[in-house]
Amino acid sequence: MVKKKTIQIRQVKSGIGYAKDQKATLIGLGFRRMNQVVELEDTPAVRGMVNKVRHLVQIETA
Repeated sequence: MVKKKTIQIRQVKSGIGYAKDQKATLIGLGFRRMNQVVELEDTPAVRGMVNKVRHLVQIETA
């Protein structure tokens, strides 16, 4: 069985005051509150979403 690579992401800043598409990206990544950590599969789509809101999130050590 192949182990899939994952990344852990923490929301460090609120989406309030930012564009609707950035808020929607945070929700799409699975964030509901500040300092929440989500673990997602490391795919190009997820990396692109993280890149879009890189000023609001922080990549944790996986």
